[in-house]
Amino acid sequence: MNRTEPLVLGIESSCDETGIGIVRGRTLLSNTIASSMDEHARYGGVIPEIAARAHLEALQPTIEAALAESGVTLDDLDAVAVTSGPGLAGALMVGVGAAKALAVGLGKPLYAVNHLVGHIAADILDDSAEPLEYPTVALLVSGGHTSLLLVRDLTTDVELLGETMDDAAGEAFDKVARLLGLPYPGGPQIDRAAADGNPTAIRFPRGLSRASDMAEHRYDFSFSGLKTAVARWVEQKSAAEEEIPIADVAASFREAVVDVLVTKALDACAQYDVPRLLLGGGVIANRRLREVALERGAKAGVTVRIPPLSLCTDNGAMIAGLASELIMSGREASTLAFGADSTLPVTEIQVAPAGAGRDG
Repeated sequence: MNRTEPLVLGIESSCDETGIGIVRGRTLLSNTIASSMDEHARYGGVIPEIAARAHLEALQPTIEAALAESGVTLDDLDAVAVTSGPGLAGALMVGVGAAKALAVGLGKPLYAVNHLVGHIAADILDDSAEPLEYPTVALLVSGGHTSLLLVRDLTTDVELLGETMDDAAGEAFDKVARLLGLPYPGGPQIDRAAADGNPTAIRFPRGLSRASDMAEHRYDFSFSGLKTAVARWVEQKSAAEEEIPIADVAASFREAVVDVLVTKALDACAQYDVPRLLLGGGVIANRRLREVALERGAKAGVTVRIPPLSLCTDNGAMIAGLASELIMSGREASTLAFGADSTLPVTEIQVAPAGAGRDG
């Protein structure tokens, strides 16, 4: 196997997007995604059974499209990579099963990796950015995850500093959008509505940000109370037969989410003396979050890194990229003794690596 610039195909199926990525070393050759978002939109959120079926239908044509775009064949591959978790169990099972069949059929090594660490690996595929330095603090914000990580080394040492205790940020955006009568997915809709609103019009709560929360939940997140505060505010206005200022509500809600995310992330940078902050996950597409992170990061002397938005949403390229880093660092492939793990801890970067039972 080429360990200098391995050619890796990555499969990502943790939620509602079937992602197939192909990389050579740290060079991105294809980032092909088939989304089932439209199928979920009618229900106002992701339906696990629909997501799993959509992955089954999309996998083969998406792999074929990625191979065609990259100009390589399956026989050319050095390795196959797949998301083992975390994510929706049924959706993960589809990707894991396909990756095992592909690896065994081709006689190629298989790397089972962590979805969240994959979001960090997306940064190394940005050929316009300087190489990622360590340690770095990473803030991952998506529909299913809100996590704050300390990354000392991408392939060996990722520490969970804090995570959401209830709703993820993206989930909160979806729920508040529904309260305001906006369609799914909520993130882009809230962003558009907030563009004409006043972010200081309504002072919504900042979850787990009081002094009393700092000892136990300094880097944890909670957005359920914020969602409830928005719902009560809207209900009171409706009961009084007053018009709901959707733009102001959207802007004020968005500001509360962004304030908590950026404040806690920069606090972690200060606490651990790390002048670098990496943003990842689909919610990073939110314009206000990027603006505030860059502005406040500059004031704090923290360099904020944001991968290309096409690599922030769930994708197979980040999975292939993480596996490529593992290969180049000398890590052996995973055994087949792994499955879909919906609650895989972020500290488990690679699942079932060969030889772990003997020396690890």
